[in-house]
Amino acid sequence: MYHLVCVHCGATYSADEILYNCKKCGHLLAVKYPLDTITVKRSTWDARPLSVWRYKELLPVHIEPVSLQEGGTPLYHLKRLGEEMGLKHLYAKHEGMNPSGSFKDRGMTVGVSMAIQLKKKSVACASTGNTSASLAVYAAKAGIPAVVLLPAGHVAVGKIAQALMHGAKVISIRGNFDRALEMVHDLCLTHGLYLLNSINPYRLEGQKTIGFEAIDQLGCVPDRIVLPVGNAGNISAVYKGLLELEALDFINSLPKMTGIQATGASPVVRAIKENLPVVQTEENPETLASAIRIGAPVNAEKALVAIRKTGGTAESVTDDEILAMQRDLARKEGIGVEPASAASVAGIRKLVEMGAIDRDEKIVCVVTGHLLKDPETVIKQCEPPIEIDADLPSLLSALHL
Repeated sequence: MYHLVCVHCGATYSADEILYNCKKCGHLLAVKYPLDTITVKRSTWDARPLSVWRYKELLPVHIEPVSLQEGGTPLYHLKRLGEEMGLKHLYAKHEGMNPSGSFKDRGMTVGVSMAIQLKKKSVACASTGNTSASLAVYAAKAGIPAVVLLPAGHVAVGKIAQALMHGAKVISIRGNFDRALEMVHDLCLTHGLYLLNSINPYRLEGQKTIGFEAIDQLGCVPDRIVLPVGNAGNISAVYKGLLELEALDFINSLPKMTGIQATGASPVVRAIKENLPVVQTEENPETLASAIRIGAPVNAEKALVAIRKTGGTAESVTDDEILAMQRDLARKEGIGVEPASAASVAGIRKLVEMGAIDRDEKIVCVVTGHLLKDPETVIKQCEPPIEIDADLPSLLSALHL
């Protein structure tokens, strides 16, 4: 069976111990499997539907999982955008096609299942939106209460609506996400709720399946996987999963892990560019891409390793660049994503312009959430509907025919 291990000092803990940080040094934990005893064959996975649970041998859940058929998201070849950038092999994995509309469902199916497995009676998180929506959905499916803390005035209405409709106790605080996370962490430690932010190592286990699926769909290991970075859980999880595939001899190379942040919230980018050993917190992160408006990413330690060990990089993009790519994905590829999701493809456009990308690379950009997660930002960018009288001449006039 698996156990928990500190990513810094190597201390180990039993699988059923409720921990979010190492008791010895305070650093992050990871789930470690006895890979030398795992005998699953590629043909076994190939015979199953494409989903998170296709890869159950590399997941910690041994009960019937709390599932809504998450995963199996499409991988699109971005032909028009790729041609504009001079990239023949540019792809987008659309995580907005998960049940609640974001990649968080991969983590929550595992995280909420682990809450049940560990006999926890309620779950909680802090959120910039997608985590709260996903937690509410999966807690409802499991039949347990959920508490979510949000930074007041900084969460897209579509995400709040999801959390409310699915029955979570939603509390907005007069503070930013980083403060909300501190508060919910304290709440869980003192009152026994199960914390399901990405500091929880079990939640990240579900998110690593993004990389598994991308490889299965592409038919090979891409040269580069590009992800938006907020709390840095996703890029860390995908890297961990790929290391496990490599240890099992399912793959023989690793993609360059590339993280993209918004200019106003880019502590990981700064650490990479300035070769800092640790990420320095940004006290007042700001970007309209609310899902990545985070100044103190809790998984930064893991993310720096993922980027550096694979020869990857990190880059920031402005809000204008993010919004331009959101429009381009919709109007040139038919792919509707929320702003933070567009950051990954916007980052590739910028890296190409900088001459930092080999144009022959096979590149998978993870787009993390659905367009309708943030309808207000969409409406602000678009021309309003044209209102006309209900007659044909008015219609022809409006169409300039």
